[in-house]
Amino acid sequence: MGQSTISVRLDDTIKKQFDSLCAEFGMSASTAFNIYARTVVRQRKIPFEITAENDPFYGESNAKILKESIEQMEQHPERNVVKTLEELEELADTAGAQAVGKIIQNRETVHPGTYIGKGKIEEVRALVYAMDATGIICDDELSPAQLNNLERELDCKVMDRTLLILDIFAARAITSEGKIQVELAQLRYRSARLVGLRESLSRLGGGIGTRGPGEKKLETDRRLIRTRISALKQELSQVEKHRELIRSSRARGNMKTAAIVGYTNAGKSTLLNTLTGSEVLSEDKLFATLDPTTRLLNLKDGQQILLTDTVGFIHKLPHHLVEAFKSTLEEAKYADYIIHVVDSSNPQAEMQMHVVYETLKELGVMGKKIITLFNKQDAPGACVLRDFKSDYTLKVSAKTGEGLADLNDLLEKLLAEEQIYVERLFPYQEAGKIQLIREYGQLISEEYTEEGIAVKARVPKEIYARVV
Repeated sequence: MGQSTISVRLDDTIKKQFDSLCAEFGMSASTAFNIYARTVVRQRKIPFEITAENDPFYGESNAKILKESIEQMEQHPERNVVKTLEELEELADTAGAQAVGKIIQNRETVHPGTYIGKGKIEEVRALVYAMDATGIICDDELSPAQLNNLERELDCKVMDRTLLILDIFAARAITSEGKIQVELAQLRYRSARLVGLRESLSRLGGGIGTRGPGEKKLETDRRLIRTRISALKQELSQVEKHRELIRSSRARGNMKTAAIVGYTNAGKSTLLNTLTGSEVLSEDKLFATLDPTTRLLNLKDGQQILLTDTVGFIHKLPHHLVEAFKSTLEEAKYADYIIHVVDSSNPQAEMQMHVVYETLKELGVMGKKIITLFNKQDAPGACVLRDFKSDYTLKVSAKTGEGLADLNDLLEKLLAEEQIYVERLFPYQEAGKIQLIREYGQLISEEYTEEGIAVKARVPKEIYARVV
């Protein structure tokens, strides 16, 4: 690469770039440095030095991070790809498959016909034979042509990332709603990948005006899939109406809800179990739980809040799933608060945070108060992270309970902010109003006197006018 270097001063222009990155993606300064470094390396093709002595904004330590990041990217450009393949291996393990080998090809663009080049196909074929493998999984969504061409060239089953995730969802779906959503996503995926057979398999009609090739098998399959998709949509609409009724009843009861969101395997179900004492399935696997679960959390001061565990997000989440699971994912849209769980022990934590926020944005989840929990503080390798998009951040361990007392206090504070403090003497003929406070608010104290009942309480803004 030569000996020439370029010196970069952390001036105001660069700082603004970092600020923009941090604000847009909710990333730390070190990650912003990484992105900036990657851009410079790609454009300049030469190493460069950083000078940041006495810089009051980021300082010499972050300049060192930038320099080290550049060196790592120059020496190991394949690391990010390796990380995504490791996640793909985890997905395969969750689906019940065992990965026996990995192959990476450096290309400017994906091959439109076979996904990888001709020489790499030969390498894959040799590895399949040597390892006695029965299938190939590609870390992108393949087109129908790529899928068919690869299967013909490799003479084995070929799957892509989307098909693998759909298979996991199909195995994990328990409720009728989950099964409907998975089948709908699968049919949408398959409808674009149907391959017609020979004309000999066409279906002939009978009588005058029906002679000719008739309806081909491909057309029949497409018609059946369209019919089934239409039926599933109707079933799903009924489920959505039922879910909407549940939301309405919660709203009438002034019960606040918090949606637990996060990257898959971040510890969302474990958090729900630890906080509420429930027994939702939680495993150290991707997409261990699929169907949303709602449980009541009784806070220490007597207040209550509903917690909803949602399906985990993932990098390259298939759009078929986002569309099919919209009613389930929209639990976050209708929640009052968002609890964002982050696996702080994962080296890709910041990328995972970005994926979560992008998915929330796609679902239209805007204007909610966000509590970010940097989970798994008990795990080795837990790193220090920052989330610029959240309103509150806490370090916790859902497994050991570390930091959950602080979460309890924070939820109490947030709920109290939505309520109005009431201190008054209720005549005995108005004692029924105290029952409203018990049902919808927080009764701090009550004292029976000769004149009436002295009450100190917090009540939701919605019923304040009914109790004063």
